[in-house]
Amino acid sequence: MDDATLLAGLTPEQQATIHTMETFHWRLKFVRRPLFKIPIPVLFNREGDRYVVVNEDGTIDENPALKLRD
Repeated sequence: MDDATLLAGLTPEQQATIHTMETFHWRLKFVRRPLFKIPIPVLFNREGDRYVVVNEDGTIDENPALKLRD
């Protein structure tokens, strides 16, 4: 999926945070889109061993309660 598709529907605050994080080598890997809820963008660090969630207001959740599949 391309970046434009992943960013679609995210708040301007989320998009700004994602852009800033990408300058520090974090990558937007996917966006969870639960029904009737705000999309949840998930970024991974360069090594791929750590992830964060960007909240609706653009703040970063370093300890998200998000369950990832192995």
